[in-house]
Parts: sequence; C-alpha cells; structure tokens
Amino acid sequence: MTAVRACLRSLTKPTLTTFLFPPADHFRLPRILPAPAAASAARGLSAMSTSVAEEFIKGRVLPNGVAVLTLDRPKALNAMDLDMDLVYKRLLDAWEHDPKVKCVLVEGSTPRAFSAGGDVKQIASKNHLSYMIEVFSAEYSLICKIGEYKKPYISFMDGITMGFGIGLSVHGRFRVVTERTVLAMPENAIGLFPDVGFALIAAKSPGAGSVGLYLGMTGTRISTPEDALYVGLGTHYVPSGDLPSLKDALLTNTFSSDPYADVEKILAGYHSESESEAQLKFLLPYIKSCFNSNKSVNDIIKDLESHESCQDAGVSKWANEALQGLTRGAPFSLRLTQRYYSKVAFEFAKDSNSATLRDVMKTEYRIALRSSLRSDFSEGVRAVLVDKDQKPKWQPPRLEEVVDSEVDAMLDPLGPGMELLDA
Repeated sequence: MTAVRACLRSLTKPTLTTFLFPPADHFRLPRILPAPAAASAARGLSAMSTSVAEEFIKGRVLPNGVAVLTLDRPKALNAMDLDMDLVYKRLLDAWEHDPKVKCVLVEGSTPRAFSAGGDVKQIASKNHLSYMIEVFSAEYSLICKIGEYKKPYISFMDGITMGFGIGLSVHGRFRVVTERTVLAMPENAIGLFPDVGFALIAAKSPGAGSVGLYLGMTGTRISTPEDALYVGLGTHYVPSGDLPSLKDALLTNTFSSDPYADVEKILAGYHSESESEAQLKFLLPYIKSCFNSNKSVNDIIKDLESHESCQDAGVSKWANEALQGLTRGAPFSLRLTQRYYSKVAFEFAKDSNSATLRDVMKTEYRIALRSSLRSDFSEGVRAVLVDKDQKPKWQPPRLEEVVDSEVDAMLDPLGPGMELLDA
C-alpha cells in the first residue's frame, strides 16, 4: 500500500487527464492495488484507526456457530468508511476459514438503517487518486467476498439500505426485508453512477433488465416488501416485530451438516406472504417500454413525458416521478449508466454465466476511479450533502453536450496488472 501511494503521488496533471479519458491504445497507470493486497491492507491500519473502526463494526461468534456482524454507527446511519470496510472483510475472511462458524448474520444496530451506503462526503473531501484506489479496492473486494462467500450469509435489511448498503447485502444468499426497508441507488444525483454490482442485479430484474435500469437511472426508492421481493433485492419478508424472534432462532439453532438448508428452513418459518401485489409488477409494461436497453436517455425522457398524460393516474404519477429522478441526475452520469447497464444486460441475456459479479466489479472499478475524479462528483456531494442547495452545476450541463467517446472511455481497461482483483 505504501508503495502504491508513493507511486501515485508522482502522477502529473496531464497523466490524470489521460487517466480520466484515456486513448485506448496508449493508456498507462502505475500498478493499482489488486484484490490480495486490498485484503492484506488491513494489516497496514494504524492502531487508532483499527480501534475506531472496530467500534463501528462489531463481530462475535456464538457457541452454536453463528457469527454476528453488527454495523454500529447509528449517527451516520451505518455509513461505511475505508477502515470499516477493511475490518468487515477481515472478519469475513477469518470466519470463512473457521470450521466452528456455520453461517454469518449481518445486521444494523438501529431500526433506522441497515446501511445508508459509503461515506461519500469523506471520499469527496479527499479528492485524490491514491485514496480513491484504496476505497474502491476495499469496497469492491468486499463485495466480491460476499458474493462468493462459502458459508450462508444472512442480511437483516431493516431500515435504510442504499448504495454500498445494497452491496453489503444483496449479493449475499439470504436477504431479509421488513416493512421498514427502504432501498435505493441514488448515485447519479451526486455525479457518480449506481455501482456496487447493481448493474448485474439490474440485468436479472424483470422486463429483461428494464426494471433495474429504471431504478438505477432514476434513483427511485423501493419502500414496500412486495417490490423488494419482486425485483429480487430481498429473498424473505419478515415483519420488523418478528426480527428478534428470528434472530434468537438462528442463534440457538443446532446446525446440521447442511447449514444452508438449516437457514432456509428457519427463514421460511418466519417469512410472511405479501398482502398485495408489487406495484412494479403493475407498472412493468410501461417500465419495459420506456427503459428498454436499446433506447437513449433522450428517448427514455420522451416516452416518460408521453406517459405523463396517461388517463391512469398511477401511470401518470409514476412517469412524473421518474422524470423528476432523471432531472436530479448529472447528464454524464445518466448517459454512463444507460450505456453501462445496457452492456451488462446484453451480456447477461446472451449468456447468463458470462456476466459474473467478479467481472462486473472489475469494470465498475475502472468507472469508479474515473467518475470519482470528475468535477461532477465533488459538485454533487456539495449540492446534495454539504450545502444542500440542491443546485449542482454539472459539467457538461446538458445531455446533448455529453461526448459519447468520453462515456465509452470510462469502461476502458486500466492495463495489465492494474485491474481490481488482478493476481
């Protein structure tokens, strides 16, 4: 990590410009931290930062083999920072190789939130490449660890679960939502893009990925268990009042040689059937028509505007709210999201086995590093989270001014040995 930092400090401004919009034939960047180094980076934490992070990420193993990881930063709605990411992954690594651990349960300490995401204000305030590399290496390596975890991974997604909070939960095997769960990917509104592997989740969503593209582009919140289950973000609905009993059942269970079956049986016993159909299911024909992966952002806007005059009040309201969501997004971010999500959806439709979480995260690492250094990110954080004037000055300010080649360049490889998860 020290060597990486020293090397990156030598980057000149022209090199950074090339990094953001690289000519595909000569792009070069000093070696970027690979996944094994990201995993071992926890050893480089100072004693003080480790101590603070461990106050926010608390882990314990019960006598029956359930490892409980509690996100305990309630004042920040359990938002994650770099040190918390590293402590989180260190615990998962240890538990994965501990034969006494049968499964992992992840929860928030407050009913208000599972996790509101990454601490983007802190990330934006750093605003230099070496820190972005550390943060996104840690976040994305952790997401891959969760997606490939070799033991049952259970998330209690009670309360706000947004951005990186979705990354910490939705790629796991068991995902419990409650009536208090609120899910969203609002990154376009702060000049980034909806990352954390949500493009792959979107590709698997109803309407050949159109529902996921709609959620990613507009930042629309899912606030009902029916919609969460319909999209595939949740696997089980458990009323919040039953969570303590469910947790107790997990912590006192005697596990067999098949912990997955044991967990599934316990969750099934607490799962509640929805009393109504998902609203997104009703809207699917309209979502599929508007958010077709072959349509440009301008085409999507035109279609939504036409639906605003629909005689069905529910459809008209949906179209209006979707347009408002798009209006909040940075033009460059909207074009980038449409381009990238459509690419993943196409690859998934062609061969569902070829679009893996690991491959998606490698591409998102490239995009995230470049997006986080664009002026839109710092400006979006200022307007939405710092000054809160809700009046970001995007660059470029209009969709028509976004250059296609600059959008495409965000997905370009970083070079041999520089990618996330390179050995």
